[in-house]
Amino acid sequence: MPTAHHLYDCLLSHACSTPVEEVLIGLTWTLCRVGEHSGLAMSPTQPTRTLPWSGQLRGCPQAQLAEWLKSWQPYEASIAMAALNAVINQPNNPLLTQAQAISVPTGLGNLAVFEHFLPQLQGQKVVVIGRYPNLERYADQVELTVLERQPGPNDLPDTACEYLIPEADWVFLTATSIPNRTFPRLAELARDAKTVLMGPTVPWLAEFAEFGIDYLAGVKVMDTDLLRQTVAEGGGVRIFEAPVAYHVLPLSA
Repeated sequence: MPTAHHLYDCLLSHACSTPVEEVLIGLTWTLCRVGEHSGLAMSPTQPTRTLPWSGQLRGCPQAQLAEWLKSWQPYEASIAMAALNAVINQPNNPLLTQAQAISVPTGLGNLAVFEHFLPQLQGQKVVVIGRYPNLERYADQVELTVLERQPGPNDLPDTACEYLIPEADWVFLTATSIPNRTFPRLAELARDAKTVLMGPTVPWLAEFAEFGIDYLAGVKVMDTDLLRQTVAEGGGVRIFEAPVAYHVLPLSA
């Protein structure tokens, strides 16, 4: 398996000199617009009033913000991820053009990935990294364990990953693990499982196959203006109702 630095070097190879048009930090999602294209990353969960660069990011070269992917400051890392996704996840990305759009019943947009894979999960040990809203609907259908950095009543702490992921048949790994720098270790632990890297934070890159990722399950932006409005107005799962749509693509090493 490649070193922990390899993925981040690969991501940063997509940095460019194009000025950033906008950075928007919403309650759930961080959005960065580079040219006509928008990228997403999950916003940090801990609010702060002391960000030193607020009001200074518009017009910065995308590469300048992309360098923050190396930062341990969560807001900087999230902005960097969104800035990179604005460049990587453009409509002409060859992986995104090959990916299959997922159709799900109304109101289940944020659970599209689980709906898609559900027939393959029967009788399997499934570990999900990150708590997804309404995921409990599958508790009676799948042997499901959720690991969460800030665990709720039905979750286990993320430190349980060392014990539970190696025993899993399937692992659903949130792409937020990339900016928070837990991805390399989690991918290593999941090397014997079928592993799905998922969420709006997913960069559509073939190199994830080198880390044992079997499927990318990310989003395609369908309506840029509506996405911006939804993020600005505090939207979480609402982005899945129209602004973005989940797509899935199998990877081969």
